[in-house]
Amino acid sequence: MEMNVEHKRVLVTGSTKGIGRAIAESFAQEGADVVINGRQAATVDAVVAEIAAAYPDTTPIAAPFDISDADQAEVLFEQVPTVDVLVNNMGIFGPMAYADIDDATWEHFFQVNVLAGNRLAKHYLPAMLANDFGRIIFIASEEAIMPSGEMPQYSMTKTMNLSLAKSLSKLTVGTHVTVNTVMPGSTLTEGVKDMITEMYADSDLPQDQWEHDFMVNHRPLSQIQRLIRPEEIGRLVVFVASPLASSFSGAAIRADGGLVPTIY
Repeated sequence: MEMNVEHKRVLVTGSTKGIGRAIAESFAQEGADVVINGRQAATVDAVVAEIAAAYPDTTPIAAPFDISDADQAEVLFEQVPTVDVLVNNMGIFGPMAYADIDDATWEHFFQVNVLAGNRLAKHYLPAMLANDFGRIIFIASEEAIMPSGEMPQYSMTKTMNLSLAKSLSKLTVGTHVTVNTVMPGSTLTEGVKDMITEMYADSDLPQDQWEHDFMVNHRPLSQIQRLIRPEEIGRLVVFVASPLASSFSGAAIRADGGLVPTIY
C-alpha cells in the first residue's frame, strides 16, 4: 500500500537504534525524508549514511542533539524549524524497585520521557496548524495502561504521554493535524536483547529457547507469545502518520500482541 508520505519531513527522536531506528527506516522505505536524532554525532552520521545509501531517492538529515537539554533542543529548532511529522520516540527505561527510586530519578525520567517530547510538540505544532497538515505521534508502552510494577518511574511517564497527546489533540479540532499515541508491547530491541542475555547467561536453556521462555514466564498474557519486532511498530507508525489515517485523532493505539487483557 502506498502511504503517500513521499518527501514529507519526519523527525524521529532517538532514532539511531531500536524502535526509533525501525520507524525511521519504515518512513524512508516510503520515500520520506527522515531526520535522524541521537546524542552521539558519529552514530547519527552513520545511520544517515546507511539510510541515504539504502534509499537514494530520500534526503535524510542528521540531528545529533540531546533533546532533553533545552539548549540543544533550541539548536535543533534552528536547523530543522518545521517538520510534517514528529515522532516522539526517545525514552529511557529500566527495572527499579520502588523503594530505591529517589527524587532525582523520578525527575530525570520526567525530563527525558515527558518534557522533551512536549518541548518538541510545543515548537512544531503551531506551524502544522498554520499549514493545516501535520502528525505528532508519541511512542508510549503497554506500561502506560497496565503498569507491571517492575519500573514505576517509567510507567508514570508513559501514562503521561497518553494524557499529553490527548490534550494536544484538542488543539487540532477541525484541522488536518492529528496527535496520537502508539503503545508497543515487549519488543526485541537491542536493550531487550541485552536484558534477556543477562537473564539467561547462566541457565542451561539453549539460546534459541530464551525468547519463548521469557514470554511464558515473564509475559504470560501475550497472545502472540513472542517479542514484537521493531519493524512491526515502524510500519504501524508510518500508517498512523499517513494521510490514509486521517480519522485517528487523540487515540491510544495498542500494538502489544494482546498483552493487555482488557477489551479496550
